Amino acid sequence: MVQRLTFRRRLSYNTESNRKRISKTPGGKLVYLYLKKKGSTPKCGDCKDKLRGITAARPRELSAMRLRQKNVARCYGGSRCPKCVRSRIVRAFLTEEHKLIQMALRKNAEESRREKSASRPSGKKSGRK
Repeated sequence: MVQRLTFRRRLSYNTESNRKRISKTPGGKLVYLYLKKKGSTPKCGDCKDKLRGITAARPRELSAMRLRQKNVARCYGGSRCPKCVRSRIVRAFLTEEHKLIQMALRKNAEESRREKSASRPSGKKSGRK
């Protein structure tokens, strides 16, 4: 006959936090061993892809981990993936370029306005004699 098992904790429902496995003790008795939850892999804040090179852990374990296990040696290392970082850099560069072009166009327009006003005679037209 199979040995009956009893819970070691008060929670009797089959929830995610109450997962268990059967283990045999050195005395030959079967007991439940409670399993810990798996840690989720960190995700990119922009595209929601999994971040590579970062350890998946529960929050309490993350607080005890070294910094090198929680980030990557790159700007936005532990929060954004390399594709998103690259797109951010390119976007920033293009917006700066756009601002410079707009400034240059405004400057040229002002110069052309000044040249037109300078070439026009400013005095009154001579009236009828």
